[in-house]
Amino acid sequence: MAKKESYESRVEAFLLPLMEENHFELVDVEYVKEAGTWYLRAYIDKEGGIAVDDCEVISRQLGDWLDKEDFISESYILEVSSPGLGRPLKKEKDYVRSMGREVEVRLYKAIDRQKEFTGILSAYDDKTVTLTMGDGSAQTFEKAGIALIRLAFDF
Repeated sequence: MAKKESYESRVEAFLLPLMEENHFELVDVEYVKEAGTWYLRAYIDKEGGIAVDDCEVISRQLGDWLDKEDFISESYILEVSSPGLGRPLKKEKDYVRSMGREVEVRLYKAIDRQKEFTGILSAYDDKTVTLTMGDGSAQTFEKAGIALIRLAFDF
C-alpha cells in the first residue's frame, strides 16, 4: 500500500467510530498535494447538512490524534468540511443513495465530441455506470473513463 493510501486508511479507521458517535457520515478522506502543499482532508456529512461547529468538533479530535500519533512525516494542512453540493460519487453508498437521481458525468475522452453528460443514474456495477438520458435512451460509461461523476444541481 502506498504512503498516501496508508495515511488515508489510517485516518479513516480513526474517524469511523467518531462518525457513529456523532451521527455523521464519513464521505471521504484524501491526502493530496496541490500547488506544492500537502492537504489531509476529511469530508463529513449528516442528515440536514453539516455545520461549521460539526466540522470544528471533528477537526479538533482528529488534529489532537494526529499530533499524538505523528505518522505523517511531511507538513500538511488539515481540513474537515462538508462535501458540498457538487459532491462526487466515489463509494458504493454514494451510488446507492443517488440511484434514480440526476447526475453529471465528465469523461477524460470525448464520445462523439462530447465530454459532459447529464442523465438519471439507472444502473452501476464495479466497471460501468449507466444513465437514462432525456430522450429515454440508456448510455453506459466505463468507470475508468470517468473523470468526475456527481449529483446534478440547478440554481
